[in-house]
Amino acid sequence: MSDDIRGKVQAILPSVRTDLEDLVRIQSVSADPERLGEVERSAQRTAELFAAEGVDVEIVRAFEGAPPAVVGEKKGPEGAPTVLLYAHHDVQPENDHADWDSAPWEPTERDGRLYGRGAADDKAGIMAHVGALRALGDDLPVTVRLFIEGEEEVASATLPQLLEQYQDRLKADVIVIADSGNWDIGVPALTTSLRGLIRVDVELRTLTHAVHSGMWGGLAPDAIMALIRLLNSLWTEDGAPAVAGLVSGPAAPVEYPEDRLRAESGAIDGLSWVGQGPAVERLWTQPAITVTGFDAPKVAGASNTLSPVARARVTIRIAPGDTAENAVARLEAHLRAHVPWGASLGTTVVDTGEPIALPADGPAYDAARAAFTEAWDGTAPVDMGVGGSIPFIAEFLEAFPEASVLVTGVEDPDTRAHGANEGLHLAEFERVVLAEALLLRNLAR
Repeated sequence: MSDDIRGKVQAILPSVRTDLEDLVRIQSVSADPERLGEVERSAQRTAELFAAEGVDVEIVRAFEGAPPAVVGEKKGPEGAPTVLLYAHHDVQPENDHADWDSAPWEPTERDGRLYGRGAADDKAGIMAHVGALRALGDDLPVTVRLFIEGEEEVASATLPQLLEQYQDRLKADVIVIADSGNWDIGVPALTTSLRGLIRVDVELRTLTHAVHSGMWGGLAPDAIMALIRLLNSLWTEDGAPAVAGLVSGPAAPVEYPEDRLRAESGAIDGLSWVGQGPAVERLWTQPAITVTGFDAPKVAGASNTLSPVARARVTIRIAPGDTAENAVARLEAHLRAHVPWGASLGTTVVDTGEPIALPADGPAYDAARAAFTEAWDGTAPVDMGVGGSIPFIAEFLEAFPEASVLVTGVEDPDTRAHGANEGLHLAEFERVVLAEALLLRNLAR
């Protein structure tokens, strides 16, 4: 049976790749109002792909004008488990085309990778589901339900409403979320923890209006000076977070080689790492604080003026075991305690997402580990943490508390999701499709 599934996956892979390339050509950038028609087109094409595999599909939205999601079902044998397959059809903006080695909306193969925006994140996740169903055909051993989201890249604002409205059509014994990655080329992984996220805009005001730096410099603190002093307080001398009360924890005993860390991060020669403890803890199970934006006069055209107000966006990746509510409270308390020179502080919470630690045991995980080990020719999957955030997983857990959640994916350390030259490793993608087909088989046992 295993050899039969492997042979079927090999046979259908050319058609799966063709369909993936067609999806990549659709510019489904959910953050761009001018391309919302493309998001609609990608939902339609996604629905057609699953309908061709016998899935009873429908395009749904939380309300009129909301982003389109695709839901569906293909029934398996009576009494078989129900498996919900998740992916998303919207993608990140491509940004400057000059940064790409080939056109971002024209899928291009180079050295065994397929390049294009969404080629991995997450249109390959969609096609992994399509490929598994195509390979199994009429021999589907479980009932499959489907949820392909259209707003994951813009924070899944209507997801809670959709989960509530369509709960009866999405309820499952096992949820497979194909939106993560594998440990390395040739080494599969199951993602078992993810950090959460808070984003807070911080504003400091020191003056009611701008004044001449020659007249008042040396007496009146300008807002940029004050904000730099305040932001500097967020880290210890070695760059570890200095905000008290944030949660940290141990990570899986995985060795992250130094050469991979430097190559994958793009670190310049001689750069020292920040923080304390093993690399995987700093990346997966400790908080990280970053300033991701700064509002102040530009260098070009800057005048000799004391700025009255300055703003920064502070992002904290919060560790599993913490909560967004706690992190916001701890950050705001820290900022209040460290405001310099009596400046006026304002904070605005932009958005939040909860961290996740999945209980990586039980029959569904046994089935997944066996499937991955078989697909990767005897290499067992790593239990991997992810430093980034997939906040909607917490919403799935809340909506379906009895379900086992498996976080899988198509990415590898050089995928460059969200960046220029995003690419899918084609040989690994074949293993991902095979692993999912084997997983559906194993879940029926």
